[in-house]
Amino acid sequence: MADSAKKGRAVLTGIDASGPVPVEYRFAHSKGGNRHLTVVFANLFAPDDYGWATGVLDGLRSNILWIRDSFDGGNTYYLCRGMDFSVEKSVIGLVSRVMEALALTPDDVTLWGSSKGGSAALYFGLRYGFRNIVASVPQLRMGTFVRDVYPDVGRHMLGEAMPEENVRVLDAVLPDLLASGANPEARIYLVSSPQDEQYKDQVEPFVGLMRRYRNFNFIFSESPHITDHGKVSLRNVPPLLGIAYLLVEGIAPAIGITRHGYEEPGRDTSGIEGFLKATSVVQETFSRPTVVAPAENALVPVGPVQFTGVAPGAVRVSIWENGKYLASAPVGADGAWNWQAETAWSEGEHLVRLFAVDPNGFQSHRTDVRFAVSAAVTAPPHGFEAGFLQAPVVRTPEAHQRLPEAVRFAGVAVGAVSVGLREGGYALGTCPVAADGTWLWDAGRAWAEGAHVVEVFAVDAVGQESAPVPVPFTIVRAQAGTMAYGH
Repeated sequence: MADSAKKGRAVLTGIDASGPVPVEYRFAHSKGGNRHLTVVFANLFAPDDYGWATGVLDGLRSNILWIRDSFDGGNTYYLCRGMDFSVEKSVIGLVSRVMEALALTPDDVTLWGSSKGGSAALYFGLRYGFRNIVASVPQLRMGTFVRDVYPDVGRHMLGEAMPEENVRVLDAVLPDLLASGANPEARIYLVSSPQDEQYKDQVEPFVGLMRRYRNFNFIFSESPHITDHGKVSLRNVPPLLGIAYLLVEGIAPAIGITRHGYEEPGRDTSGIEGFLKATSVVQETFSRPTVVAPAENALVPVGPVQFTGVAPGAVRVSIWENGKYLASAPVGADGAWNWQAETAWSEGEHLVRLFAVDPNGFQSHRTDVRFAVSAAVTAPPHGFEAGFLQAPVVRTPEAHQRLPEAVRFAGVAVGAVSVGLREGGYALGTCPVAADGTWLWDAGRAWAEGAHVVEVFAVDAVGQESAPVPVPFTIVRAQAGTMAYGH
């Protein structure tokens, strides 16, 4: 699923569900065949939990991987939920798979983040051996910080009671890595300021440990315009971006030129294209939701409109109109879903777009339903809707289709226990409706050549029948050397 950044750079979204927990990401291809990857971690107030994703990095020529820090609805510093570090395993798994798809090594990667994202960049960079680490105003005593400053995040990471032993474990994660000298060749770019209220407790005590790294660079901003933690990052956007531009060109500031013009315009991109397709948010194999009501092109009275349908394998159906989110309808164990807005729909034509979402967050392709609201339409009598069995949806065969002798009927029937078929007033047969609302019927014989109109109707548990759905089609016997399928 492609999106576009503010400056026009194409951004693709996906979910890597190969690790212990699904990880949502955004990805932008490099420009000019650049052979570098920038991985971006989010701060606590990043929109939609993606950091630096508003177009500010659009000028970078490297590949860019933004990773969302939202796991079970909360922030985790990309590390843990309730001290379960499966988040960390899943995040490094995603980064590793993207690197492999691009045929890159950790030397070709820059980890980037501010505040919480800076802590993550520093942690993953040191622990997993990445060459370049840009960390702006990070917190190095993470346990104490989330407990005292952001207790909602603290409870999500440390556990509901935020026990002291868990606080101590998170407090030690980054200092222990630095003290051990992990990844000694890392190029670390730390951005901070004495005006940052977090500097004294969260950064200053550990600068000495970082100075032991021969490629450590400390960008210490003492601008009088900086008044708090958030303004350090904002005021330092130009130098931060300057570092990024140099790193993706293979130039390490304060160290010297290591490599420049790191580009291969004609390089095979099938690896990353395959990965992006396999992890795309919109999955080809995930069935789009079926809308039973309102019927396509229905004319409905002014007032609330009841939406019902089936979405097998989904946990919810997301409902939109004109690019505006309307609602999320939960899907039952039988695949059925329904939703009704609290307010009346305006008169005129409406186009509502829906898609199904599975437990991992993957989405189906979109289903459109068009209907019109008119004051000239009379609403059914009160209580009529509650006992009214909806007509079945017939997916195959399509109306007016030309078919060979064998015909199979299939579709969806919400609220029904069986589906019946008849032609010319004579019963053809019945079939049961599965738990997910789907049904399938085959006559088990050849159909007579010529035109047919079969009526398909649903039957509920008390024997009530729905209105019939007429399905006209024509049987054309195949001739030698020809095919009978088609319209």
